[in-house]
Amino acid sequence: MTKQFRIQTLNAISGAGLSRFPDDRYDVGGNVTEPHALLVRSAKLHDVPIPDSVMAIARAGAGTNNIPVAAMTERGIPVFNTPGANANAVKELVLAGLFIASRNLIPAARFAHELTGDDAEIARAVEAGKKQFVGFELPGRTLGVIGLGAVGVQVANAALGLGLNVVGFDPGISVEHAWHLSAEVERAESMEEVFRRADILTVHVPLIESTRGLVSTQRIAIMKETAVLLNFARAEIVDEAAVVSALDEGTLGGYVCDFPSTAVHKHPKCISLPHLGASTKEAERNCAVMAVDELRGFLEDGQVHNSVNFPEAVLPREPGTRRLVIVNQNVPNMVGQVSTLVAERGQNIANLLNRSRGDLAVTLVDVEGELGEDVLDQLRAIDGVLSARAIEPAA
Repeated sequence: MTKQFRIQTLNAISGAGLSRFPDDRYDVGGNVTEPHALLVRSAKLHDVPIPDSVMAIARAGAGTNNIPVAAMTERGIPVFNTPGANANAVKELVLAGLFIASRNLIPAARFAHELTGDDAEIARAVEAGKKQFVGFELPGRTLGVIGLGAVGVQVANAALGLGLNVVGFDPGISVEHAWHLSAEVERAESMEEVFRRADILTVHVPLIESTRGLVSTQRIAIMKETAVLLNFARAEIVDEAAVVSALDEGTLGGYVCDFPSTAVHKHPKCISLPHLGASTKEAERNCAVMAVDELRGFLEDGQVHNSVNFPEAVLPREPGTRRLVIVNQNVPNMVGQVSTLVAERGQNIANLLNRSRGDLAVTLVDVEGELGEDVLDQLRAIDGVLSARAIEPAA
């Protein structure tokens, strides 16, 4: 039996998410052909032909650097991500990074692992060697947080509980995240203020052109010489050459990151973890569930939620109506042309939503009556319409 929707998975996806696709309506798997949607984690799609059948792409994770978002936007294909689904996992790893940095835990563990001899000899070596791993306690120190999104807010709030003073900077903080941020977190007037004041600095911003190399030579130069830098966001946000130079010159205390590279992974003042940020069973499950729900919302109802390139467009279904889902360039009179075409067919519009984001817009129209394929052809023929489809009546 031909199923209504075909989903191609390009990575292993948690079964907790995949099970949310109804078996009677969805064909899901890595070998699915002519898919209506792609579901990925780390698979790189920049050099992969995206079939014409694809209507949406979802990444079970926050970053979308592995997806050609601009090209998909031009084709009218929404790209979804799962912001916040792995926030707790990343927060916990950042907190681990705080302790790793402050107590020299990794080199201390290596030292203990390499001890030889009997118990008495090991005890003597421990007493003689432990002084080289003397660290510092966190209470009273200042944690600087750049970026107060889902992860940054959780890190800032948790750090307060450890006795740290927290100063943060995010000029674009959302209302939702602001509500969740503790009033005890001090708001900095500039990013540079955070760099200057922090004993420990952690960055939590997405990788976009304006954040590439955000931690630069110039900004590292205004940090305290004993400061420790944490990066559990994206490798490219930090200028690694600048970090290594500062560590070698003694103008930066240490670097803890989630991104090993030839520049940092063997440096004596660097600790790099193997990209463990979202590597928990819970995070993988949460990301998969959210990504699947986003795809289903778009395929079944035309809803757009958590898209990195489309506007938020959520409109409850009107029972008994057919829904038009139109993706178009954000140009004048588009809604008027759509409404006129529907009216000329003698159909009543029960509900309508038009949302735009930059040069792109999404229009959802609930129509009381039949809609033939010729109506869709006429909609697609309108100058500026990238795609148009009809969804059968909601139950």
